[in-house]
Amino acid sequence: MASHFDHLETRSAEAREADLMARLPAHVARAQSQSPHYAETLAGIDAAMVNSRAALARLPVVRKHQLLALQKRRPPLGGLAATPVSELAHVFASPGPIADPEGRGEDWWRFARAMHAAGIRAGDLVHNTFSYHFTPAGFMVDGGARRLGCPVFPAGVGQTEMQVQAIETFRPAAYVGTPSFLKIILEKADELGADVSSLRTAMVSGEALFPAQRQFFAGRGLAVFQVYASADLGLIAYETDAREGMVLDEALILEIVRPGTGDPVADGEVGEVVITSFNADYPLIRFGTGDLSAILPGPSGCGRTNVRIKGWMGRADQTTKVKGMFVHPEQVAAVIERHPRIVRARLVVTNPDGNDLMTMHCEGEGDAMLEGAIAESIRDITKLRGEVSFVAPGSLANDGKVIEDARKYD
Repeated sequence: MASHFDHLETRSAEAREADLMARLPAHVARAQSQSPHYAETLAGIDAAMVNSRAALARLPVVRKHQLLALQKRRPPLGGLAATPVSELAHVFASPGPIADPEGRGEDWWRFARAMHAAGIRAGDLVHNTFSYHFTPAGFMVDGGARRLGCPVFPAGVGQTEMQVQAIETFRPAAYVGTPSFLKIILEKADELGADVSSLRTAMVSGEALFPAQRQFFAGRGLAVFQVYASADLGLIAYETDAREGMVLDEALILEIVRPGTGDPVADGEVGEVVITSFNADYPLIRFGTGDLSAILPGPSGCGRTNVRIKGWMGRADQTTKVKGMFVHPEQVAAVIERHPRIVRARLVVTNPDGNDLMTMHCEGEGDAMLEGAIAESIRDITKLRGEVSFVAPGSLANDGKVIEDARKYD
């Protein structure tokens, strides 16, 4: 069996970067000409000049939490799609509800690469427990399986006893779905005395895979691989047999930015995952997923040379209500921008004596005059009073948080 899906996975980092940057100007130009949203937000941008990461970083970020408002303004897809609805294969409604398109191309969600990394091969029957209704997860797997030459049992969710019976009857080699549902199925099989030993590998997503779950599956002789995907982008990154973070898909440009901004952070620093996807139907450019992660150093032990991330590390949208008013990460970023001597900052919300208190902890060299100026900026931008505390450089946790709600209610 080939260990890699194609030659793209093992090309040099320099060749990959050159290819992505060479493709970027035409992709931006298509978005400007075919997508009403990008025609508006990228007006005046010379697409031919968007041929580097520095140029890309100057473009605006469109964040997932903005999609609902955009889609209300320009239904059904917010004006982001470059293909008319009449020419799509499916339109879905994910929680929100947020509309998501699927085009007519082969393996449109690019799932075959992740499924191959999970050990799924041509002819393997895939037991797909992701839903085919409303949300696109079931079709993501279906398209990837078809590309690999795998038949699919469209199990969907629920009906645990029937799931067990289907596995015992049809003898699938692979399970795809959430890790918690896989555990429920295996425990139900034990209860029924059913033979589900045909399952040798599983690709899981949709929720966290805890170490105890991985150990449980390993005890059953079942190799489990995580995949990081979204209804907007399809495959983002996937786990390999090296078990060293998650490898980025080949069709994406990844940036890790400081939450509330579009500013890329240094490799290794936790920030928001921002993706540019080379999808002709849905050309998402600098799409803020709202997820936190960080880039891992060096290549994977599996031989794949693309960048690796730690996986999902929490949510970047840390909006918090203080004294009845919302405080957003973008507002913290605006305070920092006013004061270049702040290296890094975190707004911590506590409630001593039952009263909300905001304190901005700043890395950098401070004095009484700067503290007063920062406090004034906090009040001007958030319309709330906040205290300022300077801390030693490097002392704030590298966890991507710019707002921490540390209030106690017990």
